[in-house]
Amino acid sequence: MAEGPGVSVEIQPEFRPEESAIGEGRYVFSYTVTVHNASRHSVQLMARHWTITQGSGKVQDVRGKGVVGQQPVIAPGHDFRYTSRAVLDGPVGVMQGEYTCVDTATQRPFEVSIAPFRLAGPNQVH
Repeated sequence: MAEGPGVSVEIQPEFRPEESAIGEGRYVFSYTVTVHNASRHSVQLMARHWTITQGSGKVQDVRGKGVVGQQPVIAPGHDFRYTSRAVLDGPVGVMQGEYTCVDTATQRPFEVSIAPFRLAGPNQVH
């Protein structure tokens, strides 16, 4: 779970065998993200930055505006949930990152760090 000023992030990763091609070194994972806004103001998720470290040691940085094509505004006491995917070249990896958010009342930006979470395919220790 990650936290910023009143904002926390929960991640649920899942291996997607039906989308993977293990013989070709393609391991697909989905991850469902829930952003909880426990602050007194609405916040807008403006940008994301992920660092994906594959089991092979390859590191990939992913940056972009918002998430899943949106820059959602999350009201106080509400959540925003979305599911995305990551494709790895092996059965294990680690993702971590941060969201850049804006407090809509003050227009102050802040970062919400997302702690490392493990992506593990079949027969891998979780």
